Amino acid sequence: MTDVSRTVDSRFAVPRTVAGALTLVLLASLAGCSSDANGGTAWAADSPSGEAVSLVQERPADAPATLQEAAGSVDTSRRTAIVQASERVAPAVVTINTVRTQRVRPSSVWESFFLPPNAARQVSGLGSGFVIDGDRGLVVTNDHVVQGAERLLATFPDGRSFEATVVGTDPVTDVAVIRIDSDEPLPEAPLGTSEALYIGEWVVAIGNPFGYLLSNPEPTVTAGVVSAVGRHIVPSNGDDGFYLGMIQTDASINPGNSGGPLVNALGQVIGVNSSIFSRSGGSEGLGFAIPIDRALHVAGDLIDHGEVRRAWLGVDVEPAEADDWGRSRGVMVSQVAGGSPAQDAGLVAGRRVLSANGRRLAAPLDWEDVIIDLRPGDALTLEVEGGAAPVRIRAEDLPSLTAERVIVLEQLEMINVTPQIRAERELASEAGALVVSAAPAIASQIGLQPGDVLVQINNVRVNSADEAARYFQQLRPGRVRLGVERRGGYIFIDFIWRRG
Repeated sequence: MTDVSRTVDSRFAVPRTVAGALTLVLLASLAGCSSDANGGTAWAADSPSGEAVSLVQERPADAPATLQEAAGSVDTSRRTAIVQASERVAPAVVTINTVRTQRVRPSSVWESFFLPPNAARQVSGLGSGFVIDGDRGLVVTNDHVVQGAERLLATFPDGRSFEATVVGTDPVTDVAVIRIDSDEPLPEAPLGTSEALYIGEWVVAIGNPFGYLLSNPEPTVTAGVVSAVGRHIVPSNGDDGFYLGMIQTDASINPGNSGGPLVNALGQVIGVNSSIFSRSGGSEGLGFAIPIDRALHVAGDLIDHGEVRRAWLGVDVEPAEADDWGRSRGVMVSQVAGGSPAQDAGLVAGRRVLSANGRRLAAPLDWEDVIIDLRPGDALTLEVEGGAAPVRIRAEDLPSLTAERVIVLEQLEMINVTPQIRAERELASEAGALVVSAAPAIASQIGLQPGDVLVQINNVRVNSADEAARYFQQLRPGRVRLGVERRGGYIFIDFIWRRG
């Protein structure tokens, strides 16, 4: 006898992937259409023997029973890790508006006739930041966002705005901290680490590009991946300074994003958005962020001391085995300062350094990337080529910070140029008086600036800060000429001395 059910299955079975609407239309056209108690569709079919056979297409166990359940399932799938990471950090992101005074320079001879001397105008700026301490209202941003700003306004995504003040800035790392004066605790951004990032892992850049505050104060979210880590950016097109050990991402970063957080898929801040490479002025998929570990290290110094406490080793390096293409295959010690921590540790010029604190050194910028994070008292372990054991150096305070100060004319602070100071500041002068600070009035009158080395007064050699103080006390009214080393060169400054 023929197996009827098997015969009918092969002739009439409907695939489960057919759309529900199409199935209903087809079934309605068949005789004996009915619905079973389980929600499946059943109908009668004639077998070759004339007997009616019931076929049932059952609904999958995990399929939603109603349209509302289906919508809820889709909504759950939309809440990806990126969505949740953005929701976690965005409330702590602020837009920073700045106002600074800028000197107006005539663009033509004709314009110079109409502009008054020392003409100035107020210009506005824009950036982003994120709260790291809600109780104290502390916000991390970029140095270039707040540099020179006279007024700061921080706006949260919910529309609240607060006046802010600068706590401290560090141009070397492009990190700054500002304080918001609020009577209530502010939302804090969850902080992660920039160590052991995966190349290719998802990241989110949050900020307020171009400052669309009038219509919507909520920050912009762009997604991408970690493209690379440990990138060194050499300045170009008139830019100042180096960016060392940066996180590279293809998440879109545009003007106004500077200072905002770079966030991982867990909703933790791993970097501070800082710069882009662009030919057009917009994002081209080459964005860079300061690693959060470095940013927090710098922020801690700015909060506690008002400045970054940088360490001194007393050693200079140069490329090893550099070729015609600008590539190098290591780092070599070029100079060791006398009386420095490096000399005390036994390091000598001409030795090739393979690694520092476990990080391989391929070029001098790799060395700078390591020592920029050192603080006084930190230990540095060097693997030196041919060395029987690692060289361990204990970092110290910069010699210019611990040197004895000499007050000149009650408004100038100077220190003696020593071999240690010379090595720290990379000075050409072997002796002289280094200007550490200068009151605006005296700086305007005689033209000396912090960082200048005074080496001569009216053809008289200056060998120390004490000599500089004595010579100034002996000056008579009239024309005075100063010989000064400034930024690696020598200049002469002439002024009329009038004793008050």
